[in-house]
Amino acid sequence: MRKTLLAGIAVLALAGCGPAAKKPASEAAALVLPTTSWPAFRDAFIEDWFKLDPANAVYQGRHDFDGGLGDWSAAGLKRQADFLHQAVDKAAGFDAGKLSKEEAFERDYLVQVAKGKLFWLEDADQPHTNPAWYIGAGLDPNVYIARHYADAPTRMKAMIKFLRQVPGAAANIRANLRTPMPLSFVDYGVAGFKGFADYYSGDAKKAFAEVKSPVLQDEFNQVSAAASKSMNDLAAWLESQRGTATQGFALGADKFSRMVSATEGVDVPLDQLEAAGKADLKRNQDALRAACAQYAPGTTIQACMARMSANKAPDGPVAEARRQIPELKAFVIARDIVSIPDAEEALVEESPPYNRQNSAYIDPPGPFEKGIPSIYYISPPDPSWSKAVQDGFVPGKADLLFTSVHEVMPGHFLQFRHANHSRSLFGQLFVGYAYAEGWAHYAEEMMWDAGLRNGDPETHIGQLSNALLRNCRYLSAIGMHARGMTQEQSRRMFIDQCYQDEGNARQQSARGTYDPAYLNYTMGKLMIRKLREDWTASRGGRKAWKAFHDEFLSYGGPPIPLVRKAMLGGDGKAVF
Repeated sequence: MRKTLLAGIAVLALAGCGPAAKKPASEAAALVLPTTSWPAFRDAFIEDWFKLDPANAVYQGRHDFDGGLGDWSAAGLKRQADFLHQAVDKAAGFDAGKLSKEEAFERDYLVQVAKGKLFWLEDADQPHTNPAWYIGAGLDPNVYIARHYADAPTRMKAMIKFLRQVPGAAANIRANLRTPMPLSFVDYGVAGFKGFADYYSGDAKKAFAEVKSPVLQDEFNQVSAAASKSMNDLAAWLESQRGTATQGFALGADKFSRMVSATEGVDVPLDQLEAAGKADLKRNQDALRAACAQYAPGTTIQACMARMSANKAPDGPVAEARRQIPELKAFVIARDIVSIPDAEEALVEESPPYNRQNSAYIDPPGPFEKGIPSIYYISPPDPSWSKAVQDGFVPGKADLLFTSVHEVMPGHFLQFRHANHSRSLFGQLFVGYAYAEGWAHYAEEMMWDAGLRNGDPETHIGQLSNALLRNCRYLSAIGMHARGMTQEQSRRMFIDQCYQDEGNARQQSARGTYDPAYLNYTMGKLMIRKLREDWTASRGGRKAWKAFHDEFLSYGGPPIPLVRKAMLGGDGKAVF
């Protein structure tokens, strides 16, 4: 998945060689959104949000913000919240009857984005409760290393500016996080902050070894050492909380429902939401039994899955994924499934050590980057695991095929290529969790249904393995945050009901504690499937798939109920 969903985007002069550095947003004049016209309001929202979250802007391509990091002091967090509340209130003041259809859609889209950010900031109170809020909010400097948007000395100067801010950010994180903390949060925070510490002084330093400037190298050594120490100290502090750690990670049923509504515009009773997930789990379990009866007759489901998983690429998943992507692209073109808007290609690499909490993800450039490739990262197993668990974590070729579908073609990579060509600037900049992950997960089953590998049962099992993984995420999110399910019960469900290996089950049950929104994979898929069914019913059915896909992807990344309303009319309520 894209690492920073609901993120902002934008390539001007580097801060180090352009205008004088701006004061932190918390020290600047109040950000006041204009109400003279909708375009002025929308553009001011985007620009002012970049000032509040400059690392986000950099990640999306606004290199005039290079080296920036958000203000996570108490005043800085309040400033974010005040700005978002102002945005919601003022956007509501625009009369839809006086806006164009496109402007009215953008207004609703912007309000939902602001409400979603406010949920995590205030209702869930993540800056004070969850290290994951910070790990995903700008501490990753990979943009300066993996994206060659400028020469190495220029990017190195930006990295130095960034690293200078890390110790202050670490102090704010330490001041903000409350203890005792759930054990899984401690584990995640320790791994994430230690990973950053190692990266700042290790691989990041090596990445700029070619720069022949003793002055820059000395400066980099100093600031990277200080940044690394601050992250190691933060990790050590978190580690010291292990003895008092709790299992109190649950949002609770009411707050979980508010999360789904505020972040995705899905106002569905929890019982109905849970029933939809259980029905999809059963559908995929039944399909798996049928596929295994063809592939491994007379064996158990577990033995069938183990056989599929054992068929691994001898040269590893990175090399195998590089072979899979051309096959997938050729299939999309041959079956006329969805338009490919440009000639960009995705690269495949092993993920960096600090970001291996998930097995695979893609890092696509924002629309303001030019000539920068997307990188599909695949994680190796945790070296602390036993050899058997490590071996089980490495995906079989059929399983990996649908990870490549999900991350690259026609999943995230293609979806973000479409987003970058959206008619709406706002649609280019803010891509939601359920929209992005829903599309990528929807693409897996859609590619199988379209005939990928001509009904081969091993391929089908690979697709179903991915589908079942997301089913258990969906039910774990609801179970752990609204139904009293423990993390251990979630781990067992991943193994017993979704037939996942031990390593993935450990990772995914832990992830559900600090990422309660990871139900969005299946929730988004179900909404897209239903929207396709309803939209194509009067447009030729299967023959209209390409037209549906192109229309759906043209919106950028809004909450799916808004897309349903735009494509079909009606009240825009979530339908599964």
